[in-house]
Amino acid sequence: MGVFRFLARVLVGLLFFGHGAQKLFGWFEGGGPQATGEMFESIGIKPGKRHAFAAGAAEAGGGLLFAFGAATPLAAAALTSVMVTAIKTVHWEKGIWSSQGGYEYNLVLVLAAFSFTENGPGEWSVDGALGRPRWGAVWALAALAAGATGSALVLGSAGEDSSEEIETPEPATTTA
Repeated sequence: MGVFRFLARVLVGLLFFGHGAQKLFGWFEGGGPQATGEMFESIGIKPGKRHAFAAGAAEAGGGLLFAFGAATPLAAAALTSVMVTAIKTVHWEKGIWSSQGGYEYNLVLVLAAFSFTENGPGEWSVDGALGRPRWGAVWALAALAAGATGSALVLGSAGEDSSEEIETPEPATTTA
């Protein structure tokens, strides 16, 4: 019947939803868009508040889709994009182990998203009810590639629309 798959999918999805709600609304002791945006700016992701909303929406929306087993490849791509960005910007330089602030946990979550996409969300899911209980390796690889591409686009555009003031040179004064 897939009880473990159901429970694991719902748990992972709801935890992602909670993490996104921390960014979007400040729920569950989160910083909300202001504090999250400030943190994003401190690591070079600017404008921080806009990216906080985007990351929060990807986690909350992707998490709910994942929990319900709905549009699983889309959910996996959204969640993967946030995790890859977190690995690149926060965790990579600290090594693999999460005890040192590394990317171990983020990597496990990416693998969970990949696995649920390949093997499907199971019969007890929206996708299952619609006749798609399993997606396969091609869809899983596509979701992984879409997530990595989304991360690259975010990081490539970070700072381009910065809300910081741009210094303009003073006009030259001439003396006659």
